[in-house]
Parts: sequence; C-alpha cells; structure tokens
Amino acid sequence: TKIQEFAVPVGNEALARGVIQCRTAPDREEGVRIDLDHGTTTLAFKFRHGVIVAVDSRASAGKYLASNDVNKVIEINPYLLGTMSGSAADCQYWERLLAKECRLYRLRNNHRISVAAASKLLSNMMLGYRGMGLSMGSMICGWDKEGPGLYYVDDNGTRLSGRMFSTGCGNGYAYGVVDSGYKEDMTVEEAYELGCRGIAHATHRDAYSGGSVNMYHMREDGWIKVCKEDVSDLIHRYREGMF
Repeated sequence: TKIQEFAVPVGNEALARGVIQCRTAPDREEGVRIDLDHGTTTLAFKFRHGVIVAVDSRASAGKYLASNDVNKVIEINPYLLGTMSGSAADCQYWERLLAKECRLYRLRNNHRISVAAASKLLSNMMLGYRGMGLSMGSMICGWDKEGPGLYYVDDNGTRLSGRMFSTGCGNGYAYGVVDSGYKEDMTVEEAYELGCRGIAHATHRDAYSGGSVNMYHMREDGWIKVCKEDVSDLIHRYREGMF
C-alpha cells in the first residue's frame, strides 16, 4: 500500500525526517534495506531573556530502541549550543568540527564568533558535502553582541534564522504546544515550563521520542543547563490537558 507523505520545501529533507538514528552495517543480502528513519524531538525558541533549548533523549534504529539517555544538545562553547537531529554520528562530528573552528576564530581575532557566523560556517561545511548521504538537521543557538541568536542548518546547507524551530518526527506536537503558549515577554519560569511541556506532549504522542527532557537556557553570560526530567513524570504532571 502507498504511504501518504507530507510535501516539504526542497532542501528541508532533514527537517522533514527529523530523525536521530544509529548507523548499522549495510545488510549483505542484495535488495534488503534497513530503515533507520525514526525518532526525535528537539525544540528551541527565543524570548526576552535569551534562548530556551529543550530536547528528548531517545535514539532509535528503525524499530530498535538504541538508547534512552542521549544528550541531543552539543555544547560547542560557553556561548554556543547545537542540537542533534538526523544521524547522531554526523551531528556530533560536524558540530565538534564547528567547535574547533570557533576556537580558532577566537584565537585569530581575539573575540568570539557571532551566532550568525558560526551557523554560516556549519552551512558552508554542509554545502561542501551536499548529496553525499549526510543526515543532519541542527539548531545553532547562542548569544553575541547582537543579542540572542537562533538558526536552523541542515545537511543540504539550508540556513534559516527564526524565533522558533522544532525538528524531529514529534515536531508537529511540540509546535502546537509552543505556538499556543509563546509570548515574547514571558518570564524565565514560564519559558522553562513551556519548553518542558512542548517536549513532554511530543513524547506522549510520538512513539519514537521519549526518555528525558534536557533543557538549556542561553543567557547573556553564557548557557546553563536547567534540568533533566523524566518525561513520565512530566506527563503525569500535565495529564489533565492530555487525556
């Protein structure tokens, strides 16, 4: 039977797939493919007091649950964070390479790189390997002299600036929650609650997202890790609005 799929703009394949996958060796039997395209939810949004980044922690390889304790936030430097969506190996490798380039930039220029420039570096790296099988959809979050910054970069070199992004197969659920509760002038506590609620609802509705919510807050003086909470506890807390 033919499976219906949503149409997405050209260049946003990683955003549409929105998967964290563990790579396995190709099957030796000719004509047999291992489908690894499943599961993750990551979320980031800007507000008056910085950028909130919230992610789940489940990694899957097809129908196999590979891990329930993956931190999908990569700490590039004290003022930059990146998220993982797609192949875990690709995201980790390229964002660690970005961290090295950001460090070299600081040493050469005696000041830290801007969020826009860091995201452009990653985008240029992806453009050099476009069409070669990479799988990455990442959000680059940070704070520089222009204030808080948030960019989406994928394996096609697509680079978008925005106030809110969510990637992964649970992103539709996360967007629904955050869209309904987002305010530019919300307090820090309200932003924390909104981030947790968005990921919790996504993990409740999407079987390939789960584990824990890891949340970071990007502030003017650098990022802090806010919490790591089991989604089961959060779902019980929010159950009144879910059932």
